[in-house]
Amino acid sequence: MMTRRQAIKTTALVATAAAVVPGAIAQGRISSGGNRQTDPFTLPPLPYASDALEPHIDAQTMEIHHGRHHKAYVDNLNRAFADFPDIKNLFSVPSYDVLLDALLGNLNSTRLNSVPEKIRTAVRNNGGGHYNHALFWKMMKEGGGGEPKGELAKAIEMSFGNFAAFKDEFAKAGLGQFGSGWAWLVVQQGKLAIQATANQDNPITQGAQPLLGVDVWEHAYYLKYQNKRADYITAWWNVVNWDFVAERYAKLVK
Repeated sequence: MMTRRQAIKTTALVATAAAVVPGAIAQGRISSGGNRQTDPFTLPPLPYASDALEPHIDAQTMEIHHGRHHKAYVDNLNRAFADFPDIKNLFSVPSYDVLLDALLGNLNSTRLNSVPEKIRTAVRNNGGGHYNHALFWKMMKEGGGGEPKGELAKAIEMSFGNFAAFKDEFAKAGLGQFGSGWAWLVVQQGKLAIQATANQDNPITQGAQPLLGVDVWEHAYYLKYQNKRADYITAWWNVVNWDFVAERYAKLVK
């Protein structure tokens, strides 16, 4: 039986290896999270340590959220795609990351080249779960929070009056989402808006592009905040990566 000391040493070695080649893991050249090297989708590593967002989001929540919940979405998505090895060619896209974007955008389409019926549910639930979480990790950072600057700040002020009003409306969307889901700041037809989606649905399916999202599934906050979703959202503002959000905004509106 492995001792606690041996287990800690083994975990440290694995973490060191992942830190050396994070790009290879993200691109699927090295199996991540138990995925086979031939799987089209892989679990991306967190862009920071699991305790980096404390005290606002605790390390245990991050480890379970990323290593179990996100991994489950990736694993289930890969199983669904096992019978569709040529689906990337159907949509004429260069990579599976771009393919997932296309599939989510075509979920409500009835065209012949839309998402195959057999995997529609898997794409919505597990594809959405993978896509949402891959974005979510990047939307947060150690030492985050504060307010956006530049063009994004101007756009928020124009759309919502001021930053405080935006935060209030965004929080209401998260608190008002019944059961599991997300609250989003999106770009739709060149303008900013706030949306709430159920489960792992994404604004892309509704013709919008997500800029910022907060996960309001209970697994995102229950260990630390129990049923106090409002406290979680209030704390979450302290880890928002506004630089990442501003970069997405600049690319989407240019």
